[in-house]
Amino acid sequence: MTILNKVGAPMRSALRRAASSSRSPLSTAAAAATGQSDNFPSYLLAAPTTEVTQFPSGLRVASEAILGSNTATVGVWIDAGSRYETERNNGAAHFLEHMAFKGTSKRTQYQLEVEIENMGGHLNAYTSREQTVYFAKVFDKDVPRAMDILADILLRSELNPRAIDRERDVILREMKEVNKQTDELVLDQLHATAFQGSGLGRTILGYEGNINSLTRDDLRMYIETHYLAPQMVIAGAGAVDHSELCDLADHYFGGLRTELNEEQRNSDAVCLDKGEFIGSDVRIHFQSDAMAHMALAYEGSSWTSEYAYPLMLLQTLIGSFDRAAGKTVTSQLCYDVAANNLANSISTFNTCYNDTGLFGLYAITERENVGDLITSVTGNLAQLIDTITDEDVERGKISLKATMLMGLDGNTNVCEDIGRQILTYGRRMTAAEIFQRIDELTAEDVKAAAYKVFHDKDHAMAAVGGIEGLPSYEWIRSNSY
Repeated sequence: MTILNKVGAPMRSALRRAASSSRSPLSTAAAAATGQSDNFPSYLLAAPTTEVTQFPSGLRVASEAILGSNTATVGVWIDAGSRYETERNNGAAHFLEHMAFKGTSKRTQYQLEVEIENMGGHLNAYTSREQTVYFAKVFDKDVPRAMDILADILLRSELNPRAIDRERDVILREMKEVNKQTDELVLDQLHATAFQGSGLGRTILGYEGNINSLTRDDLRMYIETHYLAPQMVIAGAGAVDHSELCDLADHYFGGLRTELNEEQRNSDAVCLDKGEFIGSDVRIHFQSDAMAHMALAYEGSSWTSEYAYPLMLLQTLIGSFDRAAGKTVTSQLCYDVAANNLANSISTFNTCYNDTGLFGLYAITERENVGDLITSVTGNLAQLIDTITDEDVERGKISLKATMLMGLDGNTNVCEDIGRQILTYGRRMTAAEIFQRIDELTAEDVKAAAYKVFHDKDHAMAAVGGIEGLPSYEWIRSNSY
């Protein structure tokens, strides 16, 4: 712990100062006024601003108008996902995603499909562990119609019992297809073991028994419990006018409830448990499988943790390797894997949640290489706090900035970023602020993050396939320092 205190203090101090200043909506302007704007390229300072309006109900509207765009993406980001379900209604959020497109009190399924098609638009939705999202991509003139449709499918979904019964088979088939994708299976199992007994450990699709038993009342209760104004963000990007978007949001979503009634607050309808990381592993051995798929993870950071940005940079520094794609090796670990043919591919992941996270590696290898691969991984991770250099960090900063900017290419990506940031941070950070936070990181900050995550820490692992050569949990744990 002494090492952590020594190298971690500068980082904690710097990021706390940054977090404190960022609470003010004028923080970016203040930085520019002090001359810090000279450090940013012109394309960052000329980037469009994100306008945010909060209604008295708690509903927030955020948008970014992109000059010259003729299309727009508008959507609803809801602070509710599979994490906030209970054992009994697990799968409800995803089930509702399916039912949203099956007709409303205003439009039949056919009318909904024809209307979107005639606009040349695209309507979609997805459910994650902490968020549910419905969005539409349309021409600029069709933004009002898109908002009408979004409100319709969200707030007036018919939830016909016969349609619900038909959709059960669709979701069960989807579940079978997902489980055939080994990476999806492994990552679901990783969450199940790392966060066992909590909402984060449950799958997004839900249990098979729940899919077969969820009723219209269950789905309606989920809507009434989670689709509240303070938990929603209306986001838009592209050819959008913020004032118009606010008017449309007020018209179509102005009647949203703002809080739960006493009965709902006292019921078990909402799962609000803490995401507690538990060191453990799950091993699914297939004797006939020549390949092994493994995910090794440690407790990472939340979205707002002081370690969030150092871990983003650490993820970039560790990097990835894919034998088939011939990706450039960016770290000693990837070099060892490539030079010794230890894996077909290996990649680093960094998943953040509201109060915790997972940081780790996913690898695919031949069964005879499993033991050597794990030895290489644990050895390299244990050495990270001693081997990261200033040159590594500067190189990683450039790569991380490029990745973040490329992730904002297109209206839909920008809209996604707006919605997610407003839900997780309560505001949207500008690209200039993100670059500044990255630029302020030092090698000591990244070493401190690596020490906190890896050094003498419990891990979670999920492994599937030919894994008879996988070392025991105790062996991997004892080689974490």
